[in-house]
Amino acid sequence: MMTAPLPLLVFSDLDGTLIDHHSYAWDAALPALDALRQTGCGVILASSKTAKEINVLRDAMGLADWPAIVENGAGILPAGQAQVGADSRYADLRAVLDGVPPPLRADFTGFGDLDAAEVAKLTGLSEAAAHDAKARDFSEPGLWRGAEEGRAAFLDALAPHGVTAREGGRFLTLSFGSRKVDQMGQLIDRYRPRHTVALGDAPNDVEMLEAADHGVIVANPTRAPLPPLRGEETGQIIRTADAGPAGWNSAILSLLAELPLHRSQT
Repeated sequence: MMTAPLPLLVFSDLDGTLIDHHSYAWDAALPALDALRQTGCGVILASSKTAKEINVLRDAMGLADWPAIVENGAGILPAGQAQVGADSRYADLRAVLDGVPPPLRADFTGFGDLDAAEVAKLTGLSEAAAHDAKARDFSEPGLWRGAEEGRAAFLDALAPHGVTAREGGRFLTLSFGSRKVDQMGQLIDRYRPRHTVALGDAPNDVEMLEAADHGVIVANPTRAPLPPLRGEETGQIIRTADAGPAGWNSAILSLLAELPLHRSQT
């Protein structure tokens, strides 16, 4: 028997979107996650988190059968695997970072500049989870502590080496340029879903939100809201009233009620 097209493929940011910005809890989204599973839909996590971090969350959420987009789009964690299976470029990235003029370099504190206890204090993670957050393959999240004009000069110094920066829910993340939306496009080509939805809360989610059939800006009161996006005027992109996983849950349940979905069969 032929396999029916995947009804819906969901691409979701984590921090401040599917998981709470402060507590990292996601239980408020359980009804929607269960509904997606029962309808035969796929959920692909897309985050600046490392493969080690996402693997733990993906397993806990029952999403191990789906790949995940890791480190802000720099790589893919294959379904059922705990590692990305690609050569790390983290050492190369740190070498470029350390080649920035010292006055600028001093204003950026990356995870590689901190031990696990310091990362735990900065993020609110446990020290064990902070070890996983430091296990990076492609990117370097951190905090810019200097003036805005210095930030621009810092990014200009990185650009000739192919390093770009993406602003996420709480960190400025450096990488060699891959984006969530780039990986999203490849996964859509692979799975050929009838509908796609993307959910996020931060600037590094914008391209993903605009590329999906349906985009959901999840409220995050801890940061300035995203500016109006292309697609909001037509209803392609909506905003939730509730924050974090509660907003995620209500948006997905509403979408499932509206779309003509039929469970995939083999």
